[in-house]
Amino acid sequence: MKGRASRNNSIVFGDYALQVQEPGWLTSRQLEATRRTITRYIKRGGKLWIKVFPDKSVTARAAESRMGSGKGSPEYWVAVVKPGNIIFELTGVRLDVARQAMNLAAYKLPLKTKFISKNLG
Repeated sequence: MKGRASRNNSIVFGDYALQVQEPGWLTSRQLEATRRTITRYIKRGGKLWIKVFPDKSVTARAAESRMGSGKGSPEYWVAVVKPGNIIFELTGVRLDVARQAMNLAAYKLPLKTKFISKNLG
């Protein structure tokens, strides 16, 4: 996962966003936990957009299985993100509420993130 994001790297729908600062995978469970944290904190007041989708399957085999006999079944799904990708966008709430909601959401993610705003740059 070399390089920075050339797409999905600017705010399009909302006023505030959470931007990834390092490359990695985000699982569907991590994205859902983060989404729930944001919506609970803003008390379903604003509008939230999820800008990434977990469309890559990660397969796994049993730990003590023998070699051969094909590939394992899909265990979970991930979204591949690069530095600069926007994960969530938010609108309809005040700046301090949005900043705190995104700060709480960042704890749920395994990657370093940054809060950005359309007005602040």
